[in-house]
Amino acid sequence: MMEGSCLCGSIKFQISAESVSASHCHCKMCQKQHGAAFATYANFPRDKIKYICGEEKLSVYNSSADILRKFCKVCGSNIEWGYSEKHPERVGIAVGLFDTDFKIKSIKDLHLESKAKWLA
Repeated sequence: MMEGSCLCGSIKFQISAESVSASHCHCKMCQKQHGAAFATYANFPRDKIKYICGEEKLSVYNSSADILRKFCKVCGSNIEWGYSEKHPERVGIAVGLFDTDFKIKSIKDLHLESKAKWLA
């Protein structure tokens, strides 16, 4: 069982499955959402994620036709990335939110065509 929370602690969750995959996404939308060179997400089956508290504090932004990004409306922490229709059964969780150890078997870099020029 893994646990995580947002910066202010308003949103807390548990995940009862290992990640299906993990990636560093270098797309412009992830860069802007995270204010960083890339965003790191681990993908899980949606039915294995349980919000312990604060689910009502999730705000949703439709960043493109089928992409939903969820964040804490109190502190702004990025929580979820997922498809609204294409693959609603899975969700990406921002790896920096985990309060328990998170082990990654492998991680892929995505959208390197927009990788930040200042990133070594």
